[in-house]
Parts: sequence; C-alpha cells; structure tokens
Amino acid sequence: MVVAALAGVLIGAVSTRLIREWPRSSAQATELVPVPPTSAESAPADLMLQILPTAAVLLDATDHVRVANRAALSIGLVRDSQLDVPVLTTLVRSVRRSGVPQTAELLLDAGDFPGRVAAVAVRAEPMAAGAVGLVVDDLTETKRVEAVRRDFVANVGHEIKTPVGALQLLAEAALDAQDDPVAVGRFVGRMQREAQRLGRLVQELLDLSRLQGGDPLPGPNVVRVDSVIDEAVDRVHPAAEAKAIKVVRGGESGHEVLGDETQLVTAVGNLLENAVSYSGEGTRVAVGVHLRGATVEIAVSDEGIGIAEAEQGRIFERFYRVDPARSRETGGTGLGLAIVKHTIGNHGGEVSVWSEPGSGSTFTIKLPARPTPSAAEPLPQQAGAQ
Repeated sequence: MVVAALAGVLIGAVSTRLIREWPRSSAQATELVPVPPTSAESAPADLMLQILPTAAVLLDATDHVRVANRAALSIGLVRDSQLDVPVLTTLVRSVRRSGVPQTAELLLDAGDFPGRVAAVAVRAEPMAAGAVGLVVDDLTETKRVEAVRRDFVANVGHEIKTPVGALQLLAEAALDAQDDPVAVGRFVGRMQREAQRLGRLVQELLDLSRLQGGDPLPGPNVVRVDSVIDEAVDRVHPAAEAKAIKVVRGGESGHEVLGDETQLVTAVGNLLENAVSYSGEGTRVAVGVHLRGATVEIAVSDEGIGIAEAEQGRIFERFYRVDPARSRETGGTGLGLAIVKHTIGNHGGEVSVWSEPGSGSTFTIKLPARPTPSAAEPLPQQAGAQ
C-alpha cells in the first residue's frame, strides 16, 4: 500500500528530472550522487525525491542510472551509476521489453554483517525512450511485525485455551458430583484458582500490549526508588512468608529516577515474585540498590534453581518458560519477564541476568538516575520478609 501511494509521486519526480537531464549525453555522465537543489522553488521534484524514505531509481535505455535518491543509495541499490542488484536489473529489462508496469515482492541481500535479508516491494514502470522508473520499499520491519503478531495471537490462543479447558472440565466434574459436597467444594476451589489464573493472564496481556505499543509514559514523574522497593517487597510478602523465605534489602537509599512509579513497581515486583516462586523453602531473596555513575542499579538475587546458560537468551520472550511444569504449579503466565523488559526499555534502561544452575539467579535493572542534591545514604541490611 505504501508503494502504491508513493509510486505516482516518485515516478512523476524522476520523470521531471529525466526531462531536464535527457539532453546531456551519457558520455558526460559521472558517478551519481544526490545533490540537493538550492531551493524548494527551483526544483521541488528533486527536493521531494531526496527526502522520501522510499528508494527511487531512474534508468535510461542502456540501464545507466540517471537519477537515484538518498534512500536508494543508502540501501545499496546503485553502484558506479549502475543498478547493483541483478534481480532488479532483470525486472527492469522485462518491463522495458513488455512496456507494461510490474510489481513484485523480493528478498534481497542487505549486505550487512552478520548477513541480513531484506524484504522489499518493487514497482517498475516504463517511460519514454526506453527509460524505466523503479520504486523500492523496504518491508523488512513490516514483515517482522506481522510475524510477531501471528505468533502472538497463536500463543495467546494456546495459553487461554488451557485455563478455559480446565474450567470446563471442573464445571462438568462439579455437576457430576453435586451429591457430594466435599467433592464439589474441592472442584469449586480449583475453578477459582483457574479463574484467577485466567484473569491474571488477560491483565498481563493488556499490560504487555500497552507497553509494546510504544505508548509514551503518562507524564514521566520523579520516582523515589525506595518507594518502588517498599511497594514491591510488600506485594511479595505473603508468598515469601508462606515458604519461610527471607527478603532482605541492602545497598543505598535516596536515589530517584524519572518515570511511572506503578510500572516500575510492577517490574521489580515481577522479579521478586519469580525469585520467590523458583526458590526453595527457608532460602533468601535479596534486593539491593546502587548508583553506578549516572545509572541506578536495582538487583534482585535468589538462591533458587538457577537458569542454564542456553536458556538465558530467551527468558525475556513472551510465554517462554524454562520449566513449564513448575510454571503451571506456581500459576505463572510466562509474561512477567517480558513485561519487565519492555517496562524498563520504555524508561530508557535495560535489564540483564546472571544465573547458574543450582546457585540461583541475579536480575539487574539499570535506569538513568535523576541527579539529587544530597548524596545517597547507605541502607542497613534488613532481615526477614518485609
């Protein structure tokens, strides 16, 4: 659609340039470089052609490139006044012979290292005296987004199907056991847990969709990191207490960042919840804050099962679970770390992980610090779930 909308403008622009340059002999042509016009009034077609993000190339009857905009040069379509992509040269010659415009979607070698294949939409249109205009639109990002969307919908369908199916089976079992109050109570209790799991999944999907949609932060405010830690630790307190896990705090206090406090509490809370869920009874979870230059680091460490190195590159993906069976037991949705990644990314920071199987894990959030007039004070260690 983008190519169709811009084709008329681009072809018109290059046609204007061709008419102006055609009297020059090809022997006088030099290596093509885009030269901006001196003013918009003197050459509006040239100006528009150069600033458009879609690549445009005009070739004469001998396949010599007469006009190419910056976008065409930047993606490597033209070299030494020649089209440098054989498949496009073949398309141009076919259009010149037939006199009929042609469109195509192609995969081109983008020439990057490591190798990258670019998906492009191409429109070639014949012009006077054997000239051919070529418009090339890079669809790589569009195709990637479409693939992500398809995968996302498929994953969502699979994840929602599990609790919905469980609710259906439990409801049928409760009906069959309606004469046994004890059994009915047991089935209803399990139905309640599945309903809670489904509700959490839907809420996290909405949160992740909003974060990935690139919505701007709702008016970035000054956020006290101490308040974020206080709230996140308070949320995880019941689960930690149930497993006799001590949550300890350390590091520094008094640091501030810019952002949305609710989102940051959710991110740190997700890390703490994972730490508690994947740690054994009677262990310890630690959260510490430190200032490293102009960066505030929030580290969450546990003494849990750890994560194999081969898995660490994927744990921030949606619905990815290192241990699916354990995740089902803990009620995890597989979205917690994806929410952490996108939340911190939207705040201009990053999140990383160190882990070793059997030795626990440490997740570290790094956020740009807001300079404060007073130096941070050390925070004494606090034992026990907070």
